[in-house]
Formats: sequence, structure tokens, C-alpha cells
Amino acid sequence: MTAKSEDVWQEASEQLISARDVIRFGATQMAQSDIYFGHGTDNAWDEAIFLLLEVLQLPWSLLDSIIDARLTQSERDQVLNLYLRRIHERKPAPYLVGRAWFAELPFLVNEHVLVPRSPFAELIEKQFSPWLTKNPGRILDLCTGSGCIGIATALAFPESTVDLSDISAHAVDTAWQNIDYHQVDDRVRAVESDLFSALDDQRYDLIITNPPYVDKEDLDSMPKEYHHEPEIALASGEDGLNFTRRLLTEAKKHLAEDGLLFCEVGNSWWALDEAFPDLNLTWIEFENGGHGVFVIDAKTLAQHF
Repeated sequence: MTAKSEDVWQEASEQLISARDVIRFGATQMAQSDIYFGHGTDNAWDEAIFLLLEVLQLPWSLLDSIIDARLTQSERDQVLNLYLRRIHERKPAPYLVGRAWFAELPFLVNEHVLVPRSPFAELIEKQFSPWLTKNPGRILDLCTGSGCIGIATALAFPESTVDLSDISAHAVDTAWQNIDYHQVDDRVRAVESDLFSALDDQRYDLIITNPPYVDKEDLDSMPKEYHHEPEIALASGEDGLNFTRRLLTEAKKHLAEDGLLFCEVGNSWWALDEAFPDLNLTWIEFENGGHGVFVIDAKTLAQHF
């Protein structure tokens, strides 16, 4: 940082007063930088708000109430330091504060798990309608990471039991932290497992997964922010389908007779269609943005494989 830029940040610390002042300054500085947005927000203004509210430990719903409130010197310095780190470290904002939001719920995160950002949030809000027509008794969240998808689903179906599985022991530890955080340990557990290997012969009414699906070309061209995330949770071979191929061939053994599999493959959806042209996948259209999520039922899987 040059002496001139140091002066700008020192001046901000001394002269900015309200939350609005600090947000405006942070948004300007981030917008003028080369950082990439895509880990919870998609613009500098919302990123600045997120970091400020995390320092204040307040929800988004109170933003209008506190936008013109005065900040203490300590609060200003904490927020400005996060803005500065966000710009220079190119680390996703949720990693800086150790928390992210998914399906309007807070989750603990770290660099052992992906930052939650899946369109599964919309499916959970709608209780997987119209495809799911009854409350699922047993649910599996494969490649769970922080556990956000599985735990949010557990809260949407309070009578269900849910398994969260991941190949990463660190991710499983994080998922357990979030199970405790949301107080659902009476019906949600986290298991270290390579796909279904540690799940015995258990069958599920609903399997949901946001697995690694990034192909080599996309991985090589990703912004710096993504390189703070665990590569094992992103990369899946030349065409992004190494994991999904295994999933499709093995899932039928772990679905109930009328069970459903929902899987996100993002930009690799076209490669999946090319690899399995005769497989009757239903691609879901989202109202709130997102793509590359399919649903398939157990009977179709059994017939094809």
C-alpha cells in the first residue's frame, strides 16, 4: 500500500461517523479494486454491508434501522480492516468473519469448506416441490461441506432424520459444529465417507448433493477468491463429471423405492447431457438465479443402470 492510500484509510478511520458513511467508503474502495464477487454477494455495496453487519453482529433485517447510527472508533476500525483485507488478500468475505448465510440461516465456515452459494436454497424453501410429494423420512446430503444444505433441509422437514457426509475429515468437523450451532444433533449426524462407502446399506427418501463439478478449464481460469476454497470440493476431472458418474451408478442402491436424487453440476450440465444422452434427467429452472441442478427418481436410475 502506498503512503497516499494509507492516508486515505487513516482519514476514513478518523472522519467517517455513521454506518452509511463506512459502507459507502468500503463499497467505493472495493469497486475500484480487482476483487471478484460471488461468495454470498455479487456487488461491492452488498459486500460492504455484509462485513459491517458481521462486525456489529446484527441481521440484514435491521440494516435500515442502524444505517445512520454512529459507530464507535473500535467498530469503524474493525470494519475498515476487513475491507482492507478483502481487497488485498482476495479472500472471500465469509472466510474473513467465519460465517456465511444460506437459506436465510447463518453457518460457520472456514477454508476447509466451500462458501455456501447453491441454488438449493430455493428448492429447500419450496420443500422440493413439485417433485417431492411427501415428507421424507431419511435424507442424505452428500459432499456436505459446512452442512448448510442438509441442515437447512432438516429444518424444513422437522420430522426427518438427516445424514451429512463428506470425504474430508475437516469438513465433517465443520458440519458437526453447525449441527451443534443449530441444535439439531437429535436427528442430524455427520459422517466421513467417500460417496456411499461409510453409509452401509442405508436407503434414503431424498438424496441431495452439491458435489465437486468444476472442469479443468474452468478451474484454471477461476478468480483468486476461489483458490482459497478447498480444491477437492471443486475439481472433478477434465469434464467436471468424475464424481457425478460414480454417483449415478451407485445412487440406486441407496435410494428408497420412490426416492429422489437432486444433484448440482453447474456449468458441467452440458457435458452430463452429452455423456448420458438417454438418461431422463429433469433440469430445474430457478426463479432466483442459478442453473445446472437436476432431479431423477430411483426407478429411472434403476432402469438405466
